[in-house]
Amino acid sequence: MNLGDMFKQAREVQSRLGDLQESLKRTPVTGESGAGLVKVTLNGRFEALRVEIDPLAATEERAVLEDLVAAAFNDAVRRVEAMHKEKMSDLAQGLGLPPGLNLPGILQ
Repeated sequence: MNLGDMFKQAREVQSRLGDLQESLKRTPVTGESGAGLVKVTLNGRFEALRVEIDPLAATEERAVLEDLVAAAFNDAVRRVEAMHKEKMSDLAQGLGLPPGLNLPGILQ
């Protein structure tokens, strides 16, 4: 591979990474706890978009409800992380890059 091809591939990676970042920003991911009584929706930048509390959960003690919200938030975070990993793997594979290559800057 000559230098020109390397620069072309680098520009392609940068462009696809930018597209992926924008896509992740717009992708909502919902985590839940208490068998769906509490749901937290985040975007791909880990920003909270919505918290939903089923009326049945609202009758619980405050401490229980707080625990359910925290658990739903943590579930949403794990799901966003899994989405990032999957999308980055797909991007790397699509570009013919070796598996496990860490492409920095996904959340910039």
